[in-house]
Amino acid sequence: MSQLITELFKGKIEEVLKAHYPSLFKKIDINLEPTRDKQHGDYATNLAFLLSREFKKSPREIAKELLPYLNQALQGIAQGKVAGGGFINFVLEDSVLLSSLKEILKEKERFGESDTGKGEKIQVEFVSVNPTGPLHVGHGKCAAFGDALARVLKKAGFTVEKEYYINNAGRQTDLLGLSLEVRTRQILGEEVEIPEDGYRGEYLVEIAREVLKERGKDILSLPDEERTQLFKELAIEKIMGQIKGDLENFRVQFDVWFSEKSLFESGEVDQILTLLKERGYTFEKEGALWLKTTLWGDDKDRVLIRENGSPTYFTSDIAYHWNKWKRGFFRVIDVWGADHHGYIPRMKAAIQALGIPEDFLEIFIVQFVTLLRAGQPERMSTRQGEFIPLRQLVDEVGVDVARYYFLMRDPATHLEFDIEVAKKQSMDNPVYYIQYAHARICSVFQERQRQGFTEYLGEEKIAGFYNQEEREIAKKLIYFPEIVKRSAISRQPYLICNFLYNLAGDFHAFYNLHRIIDKDKPIESYFRLVLCRVTQIVLKNGLDLLGITAPDSM
Repeated sequence: MSQLITELFKGKIEEVLKAHYPSLFKKIDINLEPTRDKQHGDYATNLAFLLSREFKKSPREIAKELLPYLNQALQGIAQGKVAGGGFINFVLEDSVLLSSLKEILKEKERFGESDTGKGEKIQVEFVSVNPTGPLHVGHGKCAAFGDALARVLKKAGFTVEKEYYINNAGRQTDLLGLSLEVRTRQILGEEVEIPEDGYRGEYLVEIAREVLKERGKDILSLPDEERTQLFKELAIEKIMGQIKGDLENFRVQFDVWFSEKSLFESGEVDQILTLLKERGYTFEKEGALWLKTTLWGDDKDRVLIRENGSPTYFTSDIAYHWNKWKRGFFRVIDVWGADHHGYIPRMKAAIQALGIPEDFLEIFIVQFVTLLRAGQPERMSTRQGEFIPLRQLVDEVGVDVARYYFLMRDPATHLEFDIEVAKKQSMDNPVYYIQYAHARICSVFQERQRQGFTEYLGEEKIAGFYNQEEREIAKKLIYFPEIVKRSAISRQPYLICNFLYNLAGDFHAFYNLHRIIDKDKPIESYFRLVLCRVTQIVLKNGLDLLGITAPDSM
């Protein structure tokens, strides 16, 4: 019932519209939302406001006309009444809420799943930073968002593949290799300088020491071309090893690690250049090959092949998305950092130039993170080595806290990460607040065992509500599948954070007001234990979607 409650409501409302307002049946997008104030019922719809525009009547007048039909259609499910200027508020029947508790007990970890995605194949590509240095806290925000989004999409019935694109071709990797060679020579006492655009972080000193330990100083005696290539390969290998380790520690795993270099080796870069030329979307100017991206709204045309004959990063990116299209994805989602915002129009243009539908590609920009220490932000620059590594933040606050703070707001908003607040073990810390609700429930069941409540906790113990706090919890629980669905459709995992925080708040209020286990009231106690159990299930399911643990004690 709970997985279908909103669809059930909308279905019944559509029946009424079809019968009494057939001309508007397909025009109205029915909006049904949980009410914020319990005095206004459990759900509300602005349907009458939408209809009033068409019929030139006041919303309240329309609502009064609709109400008898809606109440008849929703008999046994909910009872409606007109409120305010024309809102229709519904109060769910307790039997519906109680039935949902039984469903949660039965579904357990599967509760919240739906077939919204109908198995459609979606790729989520995220993080994908250049392998030129360790992950910093900004990359952590991208990692948390992409991973949580993939989890939510999978829960909502999509077939999801997570991918990391390894940028291992081009000038930046050449500079990385040269920078590592310089660091290696410096360790051996040579007076040499890092290239002007090279990488100066101390992490390269550590890698240089590893290279000398593994390869010896004879590596510097290799022929120039062989030595340069080897230093580049070793630098990428070592840094990618660190990146993979940091991501695994952050509970982020990928299904595919895709090499940019493979696009050149497979000939796919040449293939897309030929295709774009055949379509008539390229032209030559000043010795370079350009793509007419302005045809699709870009502010200027873009270079594909420089005058020196080398392809731009844009060219390999086009080939990469062509490769994604050929792999049969229904849709691909790219998660990019804020510094790539201006790249969106050209990439959208390139997709259309290839003949791929524009909506095949969704791009989400993750805004910057400012890590505060003593109230002051710290600078982050990979090339200069001025950044806070993700692993350092995780060591200080833990994976759970870091992931939650990265996820608790829309990723498109700038985040100030106050490390001292995040480290607090108090109810003021939102992730602690949610996890503590789960831990409290675990302690309730430990107490149950101590007191000898050994009778089976089954659905037959779900008889009725004894107070409003219990009903409010049940109301939240019934909405979890809809929140998962909305989070998947809107691509916004922060909705799960909000839901869990509010559910935890309702449980803490219930816990503080009512005694859960009372031997003098066994039936009431058994019902409350069932309520605790289903709340525990939903809290854990929600935390799992965020990649956060549900602790038994705190």
